[in-house]
Amino acid sequence: METKTVKYKLLDPRAKAPAYATAGAAAADLCALLDEPLTLAPMQRALVPTGLAIELPGPECVALVYARSGLSIKHGLTMANGVGVIDSDYRGELRVPMVNLGTEPYTIAPGERIAQLCIAPVWQAAFVQADALNDTDRGAGGFGSTGRL
Repeated sequence: METKTVKYKLLDPRAKAPAYATAGAAAADLCALLDEPLTLAPMQRALVPTGLAIELPGPECVALVYARSGLSIKHGLTMANGVGVIDSDYRGELRVPMVNLGTEPYTIAPGERIAQLCIAPVWQAAFVQADALNDTDRGAGGFGSTGRL
């Protein structure tokens, strides 16, 4: 597996570096940097700090922040924006927009693993306006058009 260097800065001495939980993990855990536990009521949102900033190697990659599956399925805690996109030129603190979609309040503990950070390759498109697009078997079929929902 190829590795590339991603610099990180701890903005607070209590912050935790991103860490892979297992050798085969595709994403590194991000932890909450909180002074005290934070309770989210059902449907409540909060922007949770990590105390962490990163420097990606360049515009050929992006950092993507995903919800942790265990928190999502067990407690309904997920990301308010679905997936966070960290551009290669962003140097600010990584903060995670959380929402509680569960039926019970959930308390995030200081230092708790709240999200996953995945570094992925990216390329920018050269968008070209066209009068027509090539036909495909699917065509303009939307959700469910392939017979798989």
